[in-house]
Amino acid sequence: MAQATLSIRVDSEDKKKFENFCSETGMNVSVAVNMFMKKVIREQRIPFEITADPFYSDSNMERLRRNAEEMNRTGGTVHEVNLDE
Repeated sequence: MAQATLSIRVDSEDKKKFENFCSETGMNVSVAVNMFMKKVIREQRIPFEITADPFYSDSNMERLRRNAEEMNRTGGTVHEVNLDE
């Protein structure tokens, strides 16, 4: 089997944390990435659920905008919170 090099850019702090995790579990980064790739290829899917952060949903962004406008109008004092919006 021919070998190839995969080069990716990651956050340096994430890289350190991932290297530490791999070391603690008795493997190196190359082994961990290869395990991930083999699982993706075998299952033909990402082997974990990927979802959007609900904080950034359109409805929540609109609610935050309205709340900020109200706080600006009232000088920062909001007396009622309606969680049903």
